Amino acid sequence: MLLPLAGRRLYYDLTGPETGPVVCITHSLASDGGSWAEQVPPLLQAGFRVLRLDMRGHGGSEPVPGDYTMKALAGDVATALDALGIPRVHYIGLSIGGMIGQAFAIEHGAKLISAMWCDTLPASPLGAAAMWAERMNTVRQSNSLEPLADGTVERWFTYAPTGYLGCSAAIMNFDFTGQLSSLPIPVLVVCGADDPGTPATENRRLASLVSEGRYEEIPNARHFPNVERPEEFNRIMMGWLEEQRRAR
Repeated sequence: MLLPLAGRRLYYDLTGPETGPVVCITHSLASDGGSWAEQVPPLLQAGFRVLRLDMRGHGGSEPVPGDYTMKALAGDVATALDALGIPRVHYIGLSIGGMIGQAFAIEHGAKLISAMWCDTLPASPLGAAAMWAERMNTVRQSNSLEPLADGTVERWFTYAPTGYLGCSAAIMNFDFTGQLSSLPIPVLVVCGADDPGTPATENRRLASLVSEGRYEEIPNARHFPNVERPEEFNRIMMGWLEEQRRAR
């Protein structure tokens, strides 16, 4: 469904019992909420209500011109929750979705029950500017994401260069390392053991920066453990959420 915002629309999918605790899920760059298809059935079976949001310029959401920031992307999540009348959520985000989750926790912590950040980073990686500038130039020159896709991940790519470029700019310029220790919420960080882009070492470090942080690693998985190893990912996810439900 499309949620009207100022001058644009944000796509969301909300399903499950109206009285169930809400799990808000955000996706990776050049993907959309469909990448979480394997996680929705166990969440619904356990009585959770599932909200999947497409980032601006991804999936069914319309883009916004110019560079984005993590704060602005987190603001989209907060605006969607307010518009849908959802006061608090368990948040799950992967890659840039996890980065947005950190910004959301810092800026809108009162809306969070717990957070699960997957295959992500607490700050822009060293050398990020040069790496992302090269990718962004490739997209600008072709006006398409197709040159960045290969046969194994092509189905995850959307074809909205504006959204890709805006989100890439956000990834190039953020650092939450000095703010995470003050977060008062429980956080689980999950990472594929063989993730080359957001490596396990950085995800362990991210968990250590949060006072109530915990880390879980999924062997034989790279950047999309929820897709590569859904049974293992779902076991960790459901165990975490059930623990948070019992604690409250």
